[in-house]
Parts: sequence; structure tokens; C-alpha cells
Amino acid sequence: MTTPAELPYDLLHRLPKTDLHCHLDGSLRIDTVLDLAKKQGVKLPTFDRGALTSLLVQGEHTTSLDDYLRAFDITLSVMQTEEALERSAYELAVDAHEENVRYLEVRYSPLLHIREGLRPAQVVEAVLRGLRTAKRELGIRYGVILCAIRSLGPESSLRIAELCVAFKNRGVVGFDLAGSEVNNPAKLHRQAFQLVIDNNINCTAHAGESFGPDSVHQAIHKCGAHRIGHGTRLVESGDLLNYVNDHRIALEVCPSSNVQTRAATSWETHPVDFYVDYGLRVTINTDNRLMSNTTVTKELQLCHQHYGWSLQTIKEIIIAGFKSAFMPYREKADLLAEIARELSTYTDPRGEMAGRVGLVESDLSTSGPLPTPPKPKLTAS
Repeated sequence: MTTPAELPYDLLHRLPKTDLHCHLDGSLRIDTVLDLAKKQGVKLPTFDRGALTSLLVQGEHTTSLDDYLRAFDITLSVMQTEEALERSAYELAVDAHEENVRYLEVRYSPLLHIREGLRPAQVVEAVLRGLRTAKRELGIRYGVILCAIRSLGPESSLRIAELCVAFKNRGVVGFDLAGSEVNNPAKLHRQAFQLVIDNNINCTAHAGESFGPDSVHQAIHKCGAHRIGHGTRLVESGDLLNYVNDHRIALEVCPSSNVQTRAATSWETHPVDFYVDYGLRVTINTDNRLMSNTTVTKELQLCHQHYGWSLQTIKEIIIAGFKSAFMPYREKADLLAEIARELSTYTDPRGEMAGRVGLVESDLSTSGPLPTPPKPKLTAS
């Protein structure tokens, strides 16, 4: 029940939002997993909905990122056909739209969906079809990020980079390096990143989630990542943290997932509140809507509950999400102006005025001037 001192969930639900770090294979609906398994003849550990939910939805029983990732074996088993991929992508966009996510970046690795004979290009096309249908019906904007997997080796990463180049301007907006960081350093995948960068394509990397700040250092300085996925352990290096802040490198923070994978031991020890207070460009995302049983709205509500974020702070984080999107500048500028106007109509029902959301040209730059700590301002980030 909402207390008088707490922002209503409905208000957070109505705010326009982004989700920049969302894995397709971690965001299926439970009923879709069951339905696809029955249609495809895939044997699941259980066909009982409640029991399957307990296997897929992660919580306090996970002990590490590797433990968290085991649930993906189940979802991936039913995502090996074009029909399943198209449906999964469409439903994810619908679910995001229902909580007023205006821009969604969906990421996945095509190489994890070729067990039954699909070609990687067919996988990409199927996902794009589902997202195009959702955009046509609902108006939600989207981009696709193709993930290389650290443990599959540099050669497979180069193959994903080649796919990014082939599908540039056809819905694919970025390249990502995902998977367990331990014993899988990002620098081994430099050739793939270089190919992407040489073709003027955006890139991000999972870093600082299950390994220390050196992982973030490699992602930025060895691979040229434009954003950092998670970055939970960036806090351990003040010098690198300041570099990330100075260069406005966005962090794709997924708080619930970080607590579940033990990247952070608790909400209280998660560094996201410090990151926001210090002025880093923080975006709040879901990671895996199914495994983490979450939405962007829920993540914002949990941050509000744990850290006391005001409506103004939440608006600033939302704006940071739109600023950090892998979108063309002109399109981003138009969308930011639209979102800023809409956000300015919301006021805090507890009596605190939300404040005017203003944009200047520097707001649209990924390397614009630094906001003055401790709190970032919408007009200077």
C-alpha cells in the first residue's frame, strides 16, 4: 500500500520511459514459454505454471551471475524458430508499451538461436519483424543490439559484429559483449569492437557486473564501448569513475538484477544512489523482465523506496535514458523535446512541484558539460 510519503506507483507507470538494457531471452511471458514448448514438442523441467515460474523467476536463492544465467537454458529451448522469435519480440514490445516505455532497445545473441538450423540472419530478421509489427500497431520506438558472448570466443564475436554491419540502418543499432566476465576479458574481443566502430556503429559492453573495475576499464579503453552495461563495481575505482563521469559515458543500471546476481550484496550497498548523487549519467533498466520479475516502473519504484529519490530525480534519470539511446541525433532531439514537455506536466502529488524540464543543445550530446554535483540537472547534463 502506498504511504503518504511515497510516490504513487500509478504516477511512475504513466511517466514516459526508456529501457536500454533488456534481454529478449530473459523477458518472455511464462504462458508463452509453456505455449511454445507444447507447440514445438520441447520438454521443459515442468509444465506446471507455478513450478516453472519458481525455476525462471530469480530471487534470493541465486548465488551468482552464473547461477542466475542457468534459467536461460529453459527460455532458449523454445526460441529456436522464426515464429517463436517473432512472437517473443512482439510481446516484449507490447509489455514495454503497456508501462509507457517509449523507446526500447532489445538485445540478444543470434548464435544462441541456431540449434535447430536457423541461420543467424534469419534470427535477426524474425526479431525485427516482431518489433516492426509492434511499432506499427502501438507506435513504440525500438532498436536492436546484437550480443556477442564472451565465453564463445573472439571468432564468434567477430561474426556478430559482421551481422551488425549487415543490418546497420535496418533496425540494428548496436553491438554488445555479454556473458560471464570471469576469465573472459573483454580485450580478447577487440577485433569485433573495432569492426563495429570502423563502421560507425554504437557499442556497449557488460562490465563491472561479476568482475571488478578493470572489466569496465577494458570495455572503455580497449574496446571503445560507448555505454557500460551494469557498471556496479565501477565504484571501486574513483579515478575510472571520474573518467566515466567526465566523458558522460552512460551506465545501464539494472538494480534488481544486480542484487539477484550478487553484483551488489543488497539494495543498501548498491552504488546506484551514489552514482546519481555524484552526477554520473545513470539509466534505469530491467535486464530480464521475466527472470527478475520486473518492469522499468517497478525498478524506479524500488529505487524511490530504497533511496528516497524525488520525482524530480526520477525525471532526470528518465531524460538520461533518452539522451543515452542509440538513436540518430535529429530523431533523438525531437523525441527529447517531446518527452521534456510531457514530463513538465507531472507534479509531485505530495505537494513538491516537479519543476520545469528544460533542454538546451548540450543536453543532446553524449559528451556534454558535466552537471554540478551532488544532483544532476536536466538543463546541464
